[in-house]
Amino acid sequence: MSNSTYDALKAKVGRRSFIKMAAVATASSAVSAFASNDGVTREATAEEVKNPFPGSKKVKTICTACSVGCGVIAEVQNGVWVRQEVAQDHPVSLGGHCCKGADMIDMVRSEVRLKHPMVKEKGQWKRLSWDEAYDRIAKKMKDLREKESPDSTMFLGSAKMSTEQAYYFRKFAAMYGTNNIDHQARI
Repeated sequence: MSNSTYDALKAKVGRRSFIKMAAVATASSAVSAFASNDGVTREATAEEVKNPFPGSKKVKTICTACSVGCGVIAEVQNGVWVRQEVAQDHPVSLGGHCCKGADMIDMVRSEVRLKHPMVKEKGQWKRLSWDEAYDRIAKKMKDLREKESPDSTMFLGSAKMSTEQAYYFRKFAAMYGTNNIDHQARI
C-alpha cells in the first residue's frame, strides 16, 4: 500500500469507526464459526424446499391495503398465516404486488395490531364487545348531532374503500346532515 493510499484511508476512518468495524468483524467471525460446526446446520431436503409447511393449505384472498384488490395466496397452517405468494393468475395484479401487498402477512401477524374494540377508562385500556363499541359510537354521534350540530363532525374516506363503499359512505354523511367529507389522502 502506498503512503498516499494509506493517508487517504487513514483520513476517512477515525479511531472510533475503526474500533466499531473491528468489533463487528470479530462478532461475525465468532457467529460464523459456531454456525459452521458439523451437525448445527444442514442442507434442506428437496421435500422441505418444495413444501416447508406440511399440512398447510393455500387460500386465495385479496389484499386489503387499498381498493385495487390485488390477488394474494395465503398459506395457512393450523389457522395461522405462515407464508404468502402473489396470485399469478389474478386479473387485477397480474402476479405482482406493491410494497404494501408484499408486507400484508406482517400486517396481519403484527403484535401491535388492534384485534378487538378497546376504550381507555381511568388511564387503562379495556376491551369491549363489538355491540358495546357500536352502541358507544352511535350514542356519541347522536349526541354530537343533537347538542352541537351535524357540521361538528367530519367524515374521512379511505383508499381502502371501493367505489361502491365510497358512495354509501357519502350517502351516510348526507343522511347524518353534513357535507364535511373528504379523503384521507388529502390530509
